[in-house]
Amino acid sequence: MIQSGPVTPPHITDLPIRALTVDDLHRCADLSEDRGWLREDHKWRLLLAAGTGYGIDAPDGQGLAASCVVTRYGTTHAGPELAAIGMVLVADRFARQGLGRRLMTHVCNDVLKGVPLTLHATPYGRPLYEELGFETTGRAEMLMGTFTHEGTPGTYGTARVRPANAEDLPRILRLDAEIFGTDRTHMITRLPAFADRLVVAEEPSGSELTGYAAAWPNLDTQVIGPLIAQDTATAQSLVTALARGTDRVLRTDVDVRHEELLAWLKDRGLASVAFNTVMTRDIPGLPGDWTRRWAPLTVAAG
Repeated sequence: MIQSGPVTPPHITDLPIRALTVDDLHRCADLSEDRGWLREDHKWRLLLAAGTGYGIDAPDGQGLAASCVVTRYGTTHAGPELAAIGMVLVADRFARQGLGRRLMTHVCNDVLKGVPLTLHATPYGRPLYEELGFETTGRAEMLMGTFTHEGTPGTYGTARVRPANAEDLPRILRLDAEIFGTDRTHMITRLPAFADRLVVAEEPSGSELTGYAAAWPNLDTQVIGPLIAQDTATAQSLVTALARGTDRVLRTDVDVRHEELLAWLKDRGLASVAFNTVMTRDIPGLPGDWTRRWAPLTVAAG
């Protein structure tokens, strides 16, 4: 009788990659917590609904070993015009074993082959992304703190800021597409339900939107993003309006080229926490008008 030997388990980098769904929300949040990040259930729910998650199940049966989320923007006959990659995480017990490389290689070279890509990289992840062909095209500074108002609530510039209503949504979508450089309808239309507050800035006549911004809950903080505005004064007015509506600590990620806004936020009590590197592949830089794009909805979605 031929006796078979023990079955050799597959190498960890040969484990299958599968699509993640909203049903994986708690597994994703557990993975965030495992790596010392916030659980961010609210953000995970948005990303898994508006984008596509990819993950590798842990071989010990304990949740996810690795994850990432892809958010596609714009559509052409050849596919999306741009895709953002975020929430690239590997469980601590499987770190430095090639799982992150395996997952990113699959997503970049198989799932999104030929699609222009962008991501925000931490210093830890940046070397891998450079090996995969990503190049640095910008930086974002994360700020966090309690916003200190002036003696009286200020209005900066001539823009009038007010809460958004249902009739504003088509105008917001047009402005966003112009400034972002591609269509984000599937993400922006989720803002009214996702955010605690959504405000718009318009010319005194009300004929044209000059900006919009949202504030959404992330555990104990209130994240400001997206922040879209025609100039610094309008951005300041939008932030001030959102800050008046909460007593939570504020957090936002601002393009470092917006030096005046960064200095103003720091004067108002927010402090620098970290920097992320904006990287792109197969595209020289992000499309659209960066001068009017101040902060993303979340760095995980570009």
